[in-house]
Amino acid sequence: MYLDEVKTILIDVLSLGEAGQRLQSDSPLLGSLPELDSMAVVSLVGALEDHFGIAIDDDDLSASTFETLGSLADFVARKSAG
Repeated sequence: MYLDEVKTILIDVLSLGEAGQRLQSDSPLLGSLPELDSMAVVSLVGALEDHFGIAIDDDDLSASTFETLGSLADFVARKSAG
């Protein structure tokens, strides 16, 4: 459930277009997508907070959160659960 929604938000925020459609759960993000720079991370976090109704603190974020699309979706799932 979360994977597809997170993928859609990622594609929209980073303006990945068709290239974003090829992203899979194990697709690397941070360091592999040039579009995912520090400013894009801020925009992406804001979009995830708005869409899922969650609050993400700076302390919640680490490089491992953005390692793959799957790790980002898992992070959102955990934040949404509680």
